[in-house]
This record gives sequence, C-alpha cells and structure tokens, in this order.
Amino acid sequence: MSQPGGSVLVVDVGTSGVRAAIVRPDATIEHEHHVALLPDTPAPGLVEFDAAKMADAVLTVAAAALAHGGPVAAVGIANQRASSVVWERSSGKPVAPGIGWQDLRTVGTCLVLQGEGIRLAPNASATKVMAILDEVDPERSRAEQGELCFGTVDSWVAWTLSGGAASGADALHVTDATNAGVTALIDPATIGWDEPLLQKLKIPSPMMPTVVDSSGAIGPATALPGAPPICGMAGDQQASLVGQGCTLAGLAKATFGTGGMLDQCTGTGPGPDGAARGGAGTFPIVAFRVGGHATWGTEAVMLSAGTCIEWLRDDLGLLATAHESESVARQCASSGDVWFVPALLGLGTPVWDFGARGTIVGLTRGSGRPEIVRAVLEGVAHRGADLVDASESDSGHAIESLRIDGGMSENTVFVQALADAIGRPVEISPVLEATTLGAGLLAGLAIGTYGSTEELATTFTPRRTVEPDGDDTGRSVARERWLAARAKAEATIPELSGISF
Repeated sequence: MSQPGGSVLVVDVGTSGVRAAIVRPDATIEHEHHVALLPDTPAPGLVEFDAAKMADAVLTVAAAALAHGGPVAAVGIANQRASSVVWERSSGKPVAPGIGWQDLRTVGTCLVLQGEGIRLAPNASATKVMAILDEVDPERSRAEQGELCFGTVDSWVAWTLSGGAASGADALHVTDATNAGVTALIDPATIGWDEPLLQKLKIPSPMMPTVVDSSGAIGPATALPGAPPICGMAGDQQASLVGQGCTLAGLAKATFGTGGMLDQCTGTGPGPDGAARGGAGTFPIVAFRVGGHATWGTEAVMLSAGTCIEWLRDDLGLLATAHESESVARQCASSGDVWFVPALLGLGTPVWDFGARGTIVGLTRGSGRPEIVRAVLEGVAHRGADLVDASESDSGHAIESLRIDGGMSENTVFVQALADAIGRPVEISPVLEATTLGAGLLAGLAIGTYGSTEELATTFTPRRTVEPDGDDTGRSVARERWLAARAKAEATIPELSGISF
C-alpha cells in the first residue's frame, strides 16, 4: 500500500440522517457522529426534506468529528442520490423544500413525457427540479439569469462546506460524475449535461452544477477549521461499491437495507449508448470517475428487503425486534415449502412490475411463526439471486463471489440463505455501511494514500465469508419453486403493471 497521505473527514448524508466520521489511512473508521434528519411526507407519495436543516446538521457533525479526531488532510462526501435542492446563489437559501428520491409527485409528468418520446423515471432528479421550478420560477427567468442553483445532495453539501453564500463566487457549485449520472440529465458519452434535453425540459443550464471527478482536488471546505480540501464525492451506492473494494471489472456488492441494490463494476471504456434499462433489467451507472476517465457499472434494484422484516414486526406482530428474525427463523430447519415473494412495493430488477404484490404460497396447517419468518428471509435472498443473475446477464461479467453490507448483512440466517440461493460465496463487509469508507477511500486516492483504483481493491478484507450449503441440484429445485411463486406475484394489479419507466 502507498504511503499514507493523512486522515479524511467523511460527511455521509443518508435518507434518515447525517453522519460524519474520520477515515484513517489504514481504512478504519473512528469518531462517528450522527444527527437524525427524517424526511417529511406532507401527503401520500410526497417526500420532502428541509435543506437548511440538512446544512446545519452537516456542519454540526463535521465539527464534532474534527474536534475528536482531527486534523484531516481531506474531506469526502457520500450521499443519498437523486434527491434535489434548488437554492438562491446570492443568499444560499433554499427556495423550496428539497424533494427526496422516493417522491412520486412527478409520475404523471413522466408518463406525459413518455408520450413525447422522453423516457424518465420519477425517482431521477430531472422531473424533481422541473417541479420545483414550476413552483418558484415558472417563467424560468431567475434560473436563466443564474440566480438559482440546482444540485443533488452532494452539491448542497459541497456548497455548505465551502462556505455557501458567505464565500461568494468561491463557493463550490459542483456534482460528481456518479451523482450526475442518476439525474437522468447527462450525455453518457461525455458525462456532461445533455443540453438538448435540458432545453426540452425547460431546465436552464446556468443553474446546473459543474460535473467533477469522484476523486480529485475539488475545492477547500472553508467552513471547517483549516479549510481542508474536498477530494472525494460519490453517491451512496457507488461509495459502498468502492468501500467494499469493487473497483475492478466483475467485482460486485449488494447492500441490503430497507431495499436492496446490487452494483457491479464493469470497467473502463466507452460508456453506454443511453441510460435505458438493459435487457435483464439493470441500469448503467458511473461507478466512479478519476482523472477524467470513467469506470462504469450496472445497478440492479430490489424494492423491498428490510421493509419485509419491518412488516413482520410492525404490522403482523410476529417479531418484537428486527434482530429477532434470526433467532425465530432458527427454530425450524426449513420453511416447509412455504415461499415468500418480497413484492410489498412491486418488483424491480429483472421484471420491473409495479403491479406485483407480496405473496406467500405453500401454507399448511403446520406452517407457523418460524416457517413464515424463515420464508421471508429466504424470499429476500432469492430476490438477491435475481439481481445477481440479471447483473451477470447485462454486464457480461461473472460474479464469482458477492460482497454485502447493510443492516441485513448481520443476520446469519439471511446470509446463509443468500449464499445458498446464488450458489457462491458471500463476503460480509467489515463495516455495516460501507458508504463512509468508500468516500474516504476516494478522497485518500486523491491525496496519495492509495496509488491507484486497483490498489483500492486490496483494501477489502471480509469480516466473514459464508459458503453455500447443498449442491447445484438442490439449488436449482429451490430456485424453480421460488420463481414459480414470483410468477404468481406478478401483475396482481394489472393497471400498475402496465406502467413502465
């Protein structure tokens, strides 16, 4: 490993809170500080957040981490992706509530745009910024004059850390390539803003941030003591990909939290022809960009993972705590041919069926609490196998082993079920959430702690590796039975199944 370049402060803004920590040159994480910051849901389908409170939380946790673990040589940023903020350039004040990535207010807009030949998903930033502008600047006059700034959460954090309006023209208005890629507003060939698309959507280009590398000197964090340089930025899933050492083609990680995301590194080279889904239902992503050169990846999506455990706990009352799912599932050796399809919010990759619904098949008089809990864990594991199969199909790269993080990675019954479903080893991340570590590694690369992205791959040492039990025949039978159950879950609500983004 290269000579250490110093410690890194990482600010990690998630959906439910803001965290700061110090990442040391040996890739350990210390002095974590967290402030809860839950989004608001003013009406069904709407998800908003207070960007000013987010900025205050960023400065609070950053100051606390530095007070206990500083000084640092650089700053890294990791963030929830696609959530959108519009603010005044002169005052630095948000002009409206931020719109969260889960917000569905623009579904109708997306369907109208489809009729015009423009295919956008409501979770991307594109229609979110349109919605904010329609409210605060319907004529687009302020945006055209550059009086308004648009940014995803990484942009807002960089603006905040660089002093915001207090720094005047020196405040950073940037976004990194990974975050720009999930706005649905870039040209994949250049990873720059798609000017014709911006014009069609009436999003003035003067309000757009500059797209920068995920690793490199971006600008000083003048709001922090010593003004350390911001040197790393990445969206949460890409940061987790880097944090688990998946910087070489073929390496893949899955994060099992409320939902699930499987990201696979596919290497450098020409970008995709567009942002459309692949034939197996994955999306192309910018994994990271260094020195102006992009490394690409694919992303497969599971809409319901830990949500299913919350359902067992909060709605069915079968569990007192989410952690109890492990011990309850251990009370039976098998689910007794009970099969659960985790489609509580529909199905993502590979079928993308928003009309699918959660399904349990195979219940008998002997099916009890342990069998149902085990079936739920195994159902999420089989959805993980869906993501692996789809990623390999769309990327053309085999996944020899799968690295995982997220809350469900602590559940040993689930992890064994996942290894059995995919038929290959599962490597558990040494940290529960690898986003903070990934942003720290990207910043460390910029300051010379690591010599290359290839070296970043050597930083990963799994906490534990779980091998699959049983043989290929048994796995094939289980997959066939579960896939038959999945087919029963599809198109439960045909009207919703007909919607595609």
